[in-house]
Formats: sequence, structure tokens, C-alpha cells
Amino acid sequence: MASAHKLDCEAAASDCRFIIQSENEEEAVELAKNHMKEVHGRDYTDEELREEHLQVV
Repeated sequence: MASAHKLDCEAAASDCRFIIQSENEEEAVELAKNHMKEVHGRDYTDEELREEHLQVV
């Protein structure tokens, strides 16, 4: 079974229910970066997202 990369925005911002889950890590990071910038006005590096927000499930 393949691993999936998941970002559950509710864990970081309790008022946001956005969830990303993808088997492709690059896709998950790109979607997460776009969401964080467009919705929350925050810029993250790929590394920050991987270390602080993405989970492997």
C-alpha cells in the first residue's frame, strides 16, 4: 500500500476544515502552499510544510 501525504489545516487553524491528501508528495506540498497563501495569507517554504504540517499516512 502506498503512503499518502496529508495536510489537515484544522490542526493548525481550528476554523479551517481544508484537508489535502495525495500519494504524490510534490503535489501535496504545492496544494498546501497555495492554500496557505491564498486562504491564510502565509508563505511557507516546501521544507517548512514538510516538517511542520505534512503527515505521512
